[in-house]
Amino acid sequence: MNRTQGKVAFVTGAARGQGRSHAVHLAKEGADIIAFDLCEDIATNGYALGTSEDLAQTVKLIEAEGRKVVSAKVDVRDRVGLEKSLSEAVAELGRLDIVVANAGICPLGADVPLQGFIDAFDVDFIGVVNAIHSAIPHLSDGGSIIATGSLAAFMPDGMTSFGGTGYGLAKRMIPNYIRTVAHMLAFKGIRANTIHPSNCNTDMLQSPIMYKLFRDDLENPVLEDVMEGFKSQHPLPTPWMEPFDISHAVVYLASDESRYFTGQEMRVDGGAGLALGL
Repeated sequence: MNRTQGKVAFVTGAARGQGRSHAVHLAKEGADIIAFDLCEDIATNGYALGTSEDLAQTVKLIEAEGRKVVSAKVDVRDRVGLEKSLSEAVAELGRLDIVVANAGICPLGADVPLQGFIDAFDVDFIGVVNAIHSAIPHLSDGGSIIATGSLAAFMPDGMTSFGGTGYGLAKRMIPNYIRTVAHMLAFKGIRANTIHPSNCNTDMLQSPIMYKLFRDDLENPVLEDVMEGFKSQHPLPTPWMEPFDISHAVVYLASDESRYFTGQEMRVDGGAGLALGL
């Protein structure tokens, strides 16, 4: 407990899923939270994204931990809007110590148009860059930057679909970018690291388009049809990680316990990397 006491954390994609979990867990450990989310769907993305109601629920959960929270509907692709909203939030809460660049989409499917590549890359990579670069002027010495990668960062490059290619490219580029950020900010004691989850039990995974990716031999696969496929990716006996499994790693990287841990890639993947020979 109290591993982030007295700190302020900025989390993107905070309306639900991993982002909500990270925000709430950081609040449980004592941090005040800046919670941003698009709160709208993106046309090329085949599953619904978080809503304003979802973000409001995140706010309630943070407040239930006795912490302050500033939330806003913000598109991480909009650098100008992001900078403005973040500056206002930092002014209200007084400081910024932790950045969790988490917002992401995964527009899979053979019917996704070329725009799906643009949308996936813009949210999943440019959105990460925008969040971090908007935060750097406010970030306290000794702060921590955490970016959400993916096991996809370690997978062979290949054209699967427009959206999937945008997602994979973004996730492969994040670690190199974060290592450079870590090097550039080390003189201020600021650390930067990437977390790579495998399957995570969120709406991104639990969607018809993801089920179809695993069982394209079926017209309308359901969860029962894909469970064995999900499990087969992990030497440890699980079909997926829960959001809180990733949040435990986020809290560690945000806390002073990891004060000399920087420029690193942390896999929370049930051993899936081992299966890939990583």
